[in-house]
Amino acid sequence: MRFGILGPLRVGGTEDGTVTAGRDRVVLAMLLLNAGRVVSVDRLMAAMWDGAPPNTARGQLQTCVSRLRRSLAVTVGDEVIVTDPAGYSARIAPDDLDAAVFSTLTAQARAAADGDRLEAARDAYRAALKLWRGPALSGIASRAVQRGAAALDEQQAVAIEECVEVELRLGRERELLGELTDLVERYPLRERLRTQLMLALYRAGRQADALAVYREARTVLAEDLGIEPGPALREMHQRILVGDVGVPGDERRSHPPARCLPRTAADFTGRNDVVARLVEAVERADPSGPVIQLIDGMAGSGKTTLAVHVATLLSGRYPDAQLFVDLHGHSERRPLEPSAALVTLLRQLGVPSERIPPSPDERVALWRTELAARRVLVVLDNAGSTAQVGPLLPAAPGCLALVTSRRRLVGLDGVHPEPLPVFAEPEAVELLARVAGPQRIAAEPAAAVEVVRRCGYLPLAIRLAGARLAHRRSWRVADLAARLRRERPVLPELAAEDRTVASAFALSYRQLPEPAQRMFRLLGLYPGAWFDALGAAALADLPLAEAQDHLDELVDRHLVEEPGAGRFRLHDLMREYARELVGATEPEAARQAAVGRALDWALHAVAGATAELERGLLHGSLSLRRPMRPDLVVPFADNGSAWLEEQRLNLPALVRCAAETGHHEYAWKLARAMWRFLFIRCYGDDLLATQLDGLAAAQRSGDDAAVATMHNYLASVYFRAGEYLEAIEHVEAALRLRERLGHEWEAAVCRGNLGVVMIQLGRLAEGVECSSQALATWRRLANDQGISSALADLGTAYMLLGRYDEALTMHRRHLLLAVEHGLDFQVGVALGHIAQVRVRLGQLPVAIRLLRSARHLKRRTGNRYGEGEVLNDLGVAYRLCGDRATAERYHRDALRIMREIGDRRGEALVRNDLGTTLAAGGRSVEAGEQHTQALAIARRIKHRYEEARALDALASGMRGTDPSQARSHWERCLTIRRDMGIPEAAAVAARLAEMDAEQAAGAHR
Repeated sequence: MRFGILGPLRVGGTEDGTVTAGRDRVVLAMLLLNAGRVVSVDRLMAAMWDGAPPNTARGQLQTCVSRLRRSLAVTVGDEVIVTDPAGYSARIAPDDLDAAVFSTLTAQARAAADGDRLEAARDAYRAALKLWRGPALSGIASRAVQRGAAALDEQQAVAIEECVEVELRLGRERELLGELTDLVERYPLRERLRTQLMLALYRAGRQADALAVYREARTVLAEDLGIEPGPALREMHQRILVGDVGVPGDERRSHPPARCLPRTAADFTGRNDVVARLVEAVERADPSGPVIQLIDGMAGSGKTTLAVHVATLLSGRYPDAQLFVDLHGHSERRPLEPSAALVTLLRQLGVPSERIPPSPDERVALWRTELAARRVLVVLDNAGSTAQVGPLLPAAPGCLALVTSRRRLVGLDGVHPEPLPVFAEPEAVELLARVAGPQRIAAEPAAAVEVVRRCGYLPLAIRLAGARLAHRRSWRVADLAARLRRERPVLPELAAEDRTVASAFALSYRQLPEPAQRMFRLLGLYPGAWFDALGAAALADLPLAEAQDHLDELVDRHLVEEPGAGRFRLHDLMREYARELVGATEPEAARQAAVGRALDWALHAVAGATAELERGLLHGSLSLRRPMRPDLVVPFADNGSAWLEEQRLNLPALVRCAAETGHHEYAWKLARAMWRFLFIRCYGDDLLATQLDGLAAAQRSGDDAAVATMHNYLASVYFRAGEYLEAIEHVEAALRLRERLGHEWEAAVCRGNLGVVMIQLGRLAEGVECSSQALATWRRLANDQGISSALADLGTAYMLLGRYDEALTMHRRHLLLAVEHGLDFQVGVALGHIAQVRVRLGQLPVAIRLLRSARHLKRRTGNRYGEGEVLNDLGVAYRLCGDRATAERYHRDALRIMREIGDRRGEALVRNDLGTTLAAGGRSVEAGEQHTQALAIARRIKHRYEEARALDALASGMRGTDPSQARSHWERCLTIRRDMGIPEAAAVAARLAEMDAEQAAGAHR
């Protein structure tokens, strides 16, 4: 054997000599403990750092594996560690690992003992135990390794007990006395060894010594565990007292112990954490009572496979019997009555049929009597209810019951359930590889990931998909992935003979009462990643309490998931199954009505949640009617934005669903209702998707006013993305429609928005004109919100034009209106704008105070772009104060925000200011890099103001090294600034004049 873990780590026949680095030893130990199975990268990193790996853990793990490969290549001469998409595995022949040889020998010994071939059994046990060199993997401190080593040590202890039992059956008690005495001292809490020592002493004629062993056992167990000896030890004590132990050989069993577990899955994959928790729960359980473990989960999640795997791992702890019964709680057959299940279990124990009483209560009593003196493991598979499984649970200490069910058996007292989720992606790919063949999966990793993703990471679905691949050698993995593509139903593809995912789901669905069935079917129509009870009640047109009851039922039966309190979702395959059902059972009109009810509820909920941001603008612009279900539209106090944040993943899906199902009015109104939240929070992708879908729906509806609304708000999306020409195209389209319709108020909105875009494009005169026209309209209409917006836009334009007094006047008026109306968002905007002017005027202390106040408000109101802008302005102010380190910190914080929200204009702005700060500190190369990036962004989005700033800074940096390029940059900068009409043009012209003068002077000399 080239590898040893039954003692200190051994490689190539040497103890510890080959692998000395601590983390290398942990990695190798983990791979050897799981020889032949893939160990995930996450699990290895957790073992190396005891659950708290550093950021560099993955790289360090790769280094360890490389070092191990080099070392093992020298020692054992071939490749041992194999890389897998999910992690690493140790490829070792069974006879090259002492733990594997130990398992083989103990299995041979048990088979021989069961067949009464006792000499052969003893020889096999002794050969197995001779492999141990000390505690497994001693000297390695990793908790994960220690857990695996503890399992091996337990297997050794069980094998010792079984070997002693065989030798007692052979009548070798006198030869065993010395060894047994040492073993009891080594394992003082193992009652079976004490029982065996008592028997050996009694047979050797030492009755008093045998009774003394019992007294010592009582003392040790009471002091260490606070318990009395178990039934087997008590029975031996009683039999010795009355002299009813018999002669050597009487203890031979009349029949072998029942081992009725199904064959464990050869390709069992993953579930390492779950298996570890279940095994640990058994090991740490109170020995004074039985252990009951409940595994529940949705159909196809692998509950039975897991239970049998865990039972097989633990079988050595329960030598008297390992039983299994399918209760048919969810199957085509009728659920098994507890009384009938007891007959099966008692017959597995070897109880003759004539001893099994007809009364159910008497059967329960006999079952518990039979278990009282045994260590028994029983798997109660596919339980349908607490009433079905309750009478079957063992009550005696030393017994274990593993119960599996598709529903939550909440009536089982004192049981800690282990809900079984779907696989993580690496586990799912590993299972696919084990079923379909590792080489095929390794050759097409991306296609394999797509297959398991479309299978919803559900073990049953992955097994069926893998079986199709395994039996179609001409298929590539990509061929299967194409058949599972989203454009077509997936469930029909997930079938193998009579096993299908859909039929597994159907067994759970058919056991629901009809009202819950209807709720489940309709949930297949619900748009979005998740839903709550309010949305479900609207969809099904049910009172909220009734809808909640149905959802609880669906969650308990694992047809619906509840990942967070009050948040529900359907697994992807379960959603498809629900859609198939609703399509087959509900007429088109009923389906459309259900979707309409859900969309109506969603529209009013979103409108209510965004009211704090819109301040009355929304209801009027959307002409919202009374909600269909006013009882479900919960009023929002101050948590509307928080609710919208929770719902964010659902918002685009709601608009898309409305557009695709012909509910065009709901589509564009939902898009408009959620616009401000998405815009302020800078969710650019969601914003673009919703507004494009809303515009398409408005156009299909034939409502010109709706089309104008969506053009206007779509323009804002392109504006935020720095795509100013597209923004102008949409806002001008909106303006034309509003003017044609005679909508003065809405036209003023569009004209003001057009002014903002013009200002950003550097067309300041046009921007001032548009904003001034909008301001005049708002004043005539006495609309304070419109006036505020126009004042802010004019103030920005005047600042760029160098008209600082006028800019301050505009921004102060904006601030007064915002304070008057209690608009914290607008107060923050106005303070930031005033501070920008103060910075340009050199009034730095007051500017910094204003900026800090603005930052506080922008953070509180969730204005991410505004926060980035204020941070950058603080950087400018601190640079002008001479504190370049603080300035740089603020610039970099601002840059991070602008990049996170995808604001390209903001990124160009910040990079220019960061470059200026770096240049002021003499870091010219870094400064040039920032300005170069700013220039590229500004040109891409056609932002002339930031383009000119970047050109000016770059020219200043290269004036002494590349005057020709500097001149080119300044000439372009001068053209832009003159076109914009801003005062910075004069400074550029002066610098060009200086260059001309220097050139002329040089020529004269």
